[in-house]
Amino acid sequence: MAKRKLSITTAVVALVIIGTALALTTYAAITTSSTLTSTGTVSTSANLSVYSDSACTTPLSTINWGTLTAGGNTTQTIYIKNTSSGVSLTLNMTANGWSPTSADGPVAITWNQESTDLQPGQSVAATITLTVSPTEVGITTFSVQINIDGTSP
Repeated sequence: MAKRKLSITTAVVALVIIGTALALTTYAAITTSSTLTSTGTVSTSANLSVYSDSACTTPLSTINWGTLTAGGNTTQTIYIKNTSSGVSLTLNMTANGWSPTSADGPVAITWNQESTDLQPGQSVAATITLTVSPTEVGITTFSVQINIDGTSP
């Protein structure tokens, strides 16, 4: 059986084709971004209430995060009030009940009031930030439960 030799030109052309295919695949993976739509519900422990306005007159139970893209983030300002008659409360936030569960991780929720002490009758503005991983491409919609708890220090 005779061996065939590839010419240098054929080898270079093959390498260029393979390189171009890899470059296009990588470019597509980097530039493809998911658009996510989402909502979240907000609940509180006893002696805390959440509002959408600084006067604490409009109760808030849901947050519409709007449409997000991979690598993006958005913020929402909410107002938390200690409604107890004599108990100081330390604030804590958790997020659970992710749907789909695979959203927990690529999508993260943080806030600026963790461990804040809130005196009776006092309210505070809290900025909640939702961040989507820049590599997320599989989730197109999700929901999450945000829990704000107040514990006695």
